[in-house]
Amino acid sequence: MTEAIKYIGCDDKDLDLFESQYEVPNGVSYNSYVILDDKVAIMDSVDPRVTDEWLANLEGALGGRKPDYLVVQHMEPDHSGSIKAFLEKYPETAVVGNAKTFAMLGQFMEAPLFENRKHVVAEGESLELGKHTLSFYMAPMVHWPEVMVTYESTEKVLFSADAFGKFGTLDVDETWIDEARRYYLNIVGKYGVQVQGLLKKAAALDIKEIAPLHGPVLTENLEYYIDLYNTWSTYKPEVEGVLVACASIHGNTKNAALKIWEHLKDADVNTTFIDLTREPVSEAVAQAFRFDKMVCCACTYDGGLFPPMDDFLHHLTAKAYQNRKVAFVENGTWAPQAAGKMKAILEPMKNLEFMEPVVSIKSTLNTESEAKLQELIEVLK
Repeated sequence: MTEAIKYIGCDDKDLDLFESQYEVPNGVSYNSYVILDDKVAIMDSVDPRVTDEWLANLEGALGGRKPDYLVVQHMEPDHSGSIKAFLEKYPETAVVGNAKTFAMLGQFMEAPLFENRKHVVAEGESLELGKHTLSFYMAPMVHWPEVMVTYESTEKVLFSADAFGKFGTLDVDETWIDEARRYYLNIVGKYGVQVQGLLKKAAALDIKEIAPLHGPVLTENLEYYIDLYNTWSTYKPEVEGVLVACASIHGNTKNAALKIWEHLKDADVNTTFIDLTREPVSEAVAQAFRFDKMVCCACTYDGGLFPPMDDFLHHLTAKAYQNRKVAFVENGTWAPQAAGKMKAILEPMKNLEFMEPVVSIKSTLNTESEAKLQELIEVLK
């Protein structure tokens, strides 16, 4: 990063499921940094999957020096999982964290490893390294209660913990926004109010670089990334358009959903089609938050709702889906009732407008349901 601040993190190309649920086809990075000054500070550790590689990176960056501080911004195991090995290797290093950090640390390892090495910091407190000064700002529930971020005032770097992170290793050639959106909305999305609090604190700082715990260090056009985080954390749509989300058993519901999608495309409406039986639910969640409208197309199943749609909608409610318009298309051979089931899941959410007409199909589209489908398409345009 700079002459004094070095990246010592690791790429994990073999991980298939982040947090054992989110598909990561391009892996993920576990970021860690070292600041070399009169005193040496390490910013976070890494997942235990790459402990040995991280310790080797650290040793190379230290060039024979010993670390004075290990700053622990976040206790989730993908960032704290190598602390025990670090403390055993560097027994004289002080551990910097807040009160909640140390309460959690004792749940992951034996207290004697760190009890006499604690350096407890609170909101706004600073740590002098020499030419570099670290200031600490609490960011509870972004996205664990002990999270804090660190600002280095000499080189104007914000070490942002999980904020501004993304899926994907650092060597993958892909745009930032798609995997950052999927990461934010699935990992942090429930905590928009808390993210707003962090953004307000960050607005008072002169930031030139943002160094997250996943994904690349952000060095240019920081307003772009901050604006996106402001949009996401206030639950505003990113763009005008329609997500067509479909859960079909035998293909007849999917045929109706594809008709909607194709008509919208032909009308130059910004739209995306997601087959919930084939595509990751995390991508469907990200796209649902991206657009201002959504059409949910699903079958009745065992008197209830087809599970892929049920799972998707509960993911949305868990992430505080709100401020959007939603339409329903249901299908059932003898008793279509999926629309009511879908609406019941979403009704408790804030500021949702349920669009008319509801399209009800019995097995396959016929003249009547086709006419309703066309009516809905016109409303969606």
